[in-house]
Amino acid sequence: MPRFEPFAALRYSTDLPLGLVAAPPYDVLSEADVDALLARHPHNIVGVDVPRDQDGPQRYTLAAGRLAEWLAAGVMVRDEQPSFTLYRMEFTDATGARRQTVGVLGGLEVVDEGADGVLPHERTTPKAKTDRLDLTRSTGANLSPVWGLSLTAGLTDLLRAPGEAMGECHDEHGVRHIVERVTDAARVAAISAAISANPVLIADGHHRYAISRTFRDEVRAQHGTRTQAELTLTYVAELVEDQLSIDAIHRLYPATSAEELAALLAPCFEISEAGQVEPGFAGDVVDRGVLCLVRPDGSGAWLTPRAEAFTGVRALDGAYLEHALANADIEVTYQHGVDRVVEFVAAHACAAVLIRPTSIEEIRRTANERLLMPPKSTFFTPKLRTGLVIRPLDLPTEASQ
Repeated sequence: MPRFEPFAALRYSTDLPLGLVAAPPYDVLSEADVDALLARHPHNIVGVDVPRDQDGPQRYTLAAGRLAEWLAAGVMVRDEQPSFTLYRMEFTDATGARRQTVGVLGGLEVVDEGADGVLPHERTTPKAKTDRLDLTRSTGANLSPVWGLSLTAGLTDLLRAPGEAMGECHDEHGVRHIVERVTDAARVAAISAAISANPVLIADGHHRYAISRTFRDEVRAQHGTRTQAELTLTYVAELVEDQLSIDAIHRLYPATSAEELAALLAPCFEISEAGQVEPGFAGDVVDRGVLCLVRPDGSGAWLTPRAEAFTGVRALDGAYLEHALANADIEVTYQHGVDRVVEFVAAHACAAVLIRPTSIEEIRRTANERLLMPPKSTFFTPKLRTGLVIRPLDLPTEASQ
């Protein structure tokens, strides 16, 4: 089972409001978003976490230099001792219910592909860019966390009690992000033992975890296996209903008309009119137990799965669509949010399908049976902020060898 260990974290000085310096994950930010965050504060974490092409081939070196400057100037401060960081999020979910979740930030062991301790939960789409690997090489740090789900029952209870307050912020969606440090030796040991007792399922950040494996192998070749590259920054929460908020990632078919898509799906789905597609359809597909075809004029059609067409197919909407379209050579992309789906279909005169969120039961089955879901099967919300904690890798230098 995987090691999960505390570390001496890098954090922003308490003199800096986290709301000004933390940021959304790098992979959801546009150039305009980065400009806005840097305008909000010159020490916003995107200055390090999002090296930009406009800075040329030295952008990763510049990012590393910036991080070093911030440390030297006291903008960021290193903890005096290893700790875990509790990370709470308070928010209103899609149903209008107020929620609070809690997980813990620590160093999760980087295991070989196919090893049992850390499990992928879905097939991933190829990513050729080496951006995260180049950034890790230059900065010698884990800047943004992987999101893991622990199969250990009762982990949430270990995390409920408060730690030492280290700051909080509100994001653009009204989510309150709260971080607390845990240094008590007995509590640190209990959290570490609980997470290390069972496999951890990767919920978000498969690419970051894969990059950590590549980086670990590079470091091993030079320095052996006794470095901090053997672990990577990970947020771990318990795999239970009250600790997760899961939205759907809908399917876009940018080069296929609604009529063509309906014809391809008809053998596997009963099709009936749904009227104009509205944001509430995200709940309607769940309540009705159906999918929904979206047309360029904003109208929709309910897609009710024919049971006989899906014998032996896993009960996941993504799997249903893959099965129904297995013999069709058509492009598929992915989009979160009903409004964005409707806008895209209208702008590109194509078709889309709204699907239902994956259930906790299916996610747990994925882990227990060592299965993989189709790509983009889950969208975990709210998104973790970057900049609340940085994990230094403390790699040996030439002088120390």
